[in-house]
Amino acid sequence: MTTTFPDISISTDRLVLRPFEDVDVDACTEMMNDELITSWTTVPQPYTRDDAQAWITRQAPAERSQGHGIVFAVTEFLTQRLVGVVSLSHTDWRVRSAELSYLVAPWARGEGYASEAALAAVQWLFDDQRFERVELRTAADNTAAQQVAQKIGCISEGVLRGAWIARARDGAGVWSEFRTDLIVWSLLPEDLDGVSEQFAEASGYTSFPEWN
Repeated sequence: MTTTFPDISISTDRLVLRPFEDVDVDACTEMMNDELITSWTTVPQPYTRDDAQAWITRQAPAERSQGHGIVFAVTEFLTQRLVGVVSLSHTDWRVRSAELSYLVAPWARGEGYASEAALAAVQWLFDDQRFERVELRTAADNTAAQQVAQKIGCISEGVLRGAWIARARDGAGVWSEFRTDLIVWSLLPEDLDGVSEQFAEASGYTSFPEWN
């Protein structure tokens, strides 16, 4: 049984999902210091260039090599600018399931990149890797992440009460932690029927990926 994902890139009309590279260090550092990313993820705060270097050279590649999942840097096809991250993690090779997560840089929001990249990743996972289930977990107040889940066809399965620690910054700029619920979503191959076509019509571009 295969227990690691191939080292690949996935392309859509506007985006390329590829492994992180050394040239991404500065953009990754800037992206991870964004307030919304700090609020809803577990990235260190402040996020330093050393943190980015460790993520790009060791931690992200280890997700794939150790069979845990795969991490994609999301870049614009035309500019090659880093615009986000899509990850598949907590992979269960027997059940053929993985957990999806995504984030978008502040300079790239409002373009539909999260939905486009997430859809490309799950299409590849289902069609090429023959997986049967994707799970997502979004913080209860993270409406942007929930909208992406709904847009790509995910079904809400329930709530994990008090299952996440989020962060907020007060008027003085001091970060503090608070407990919040997680909404659990799932996506099966049949849930994608018609989603690509609807997505393309709404956004004005096709969303079927090609991978190599």
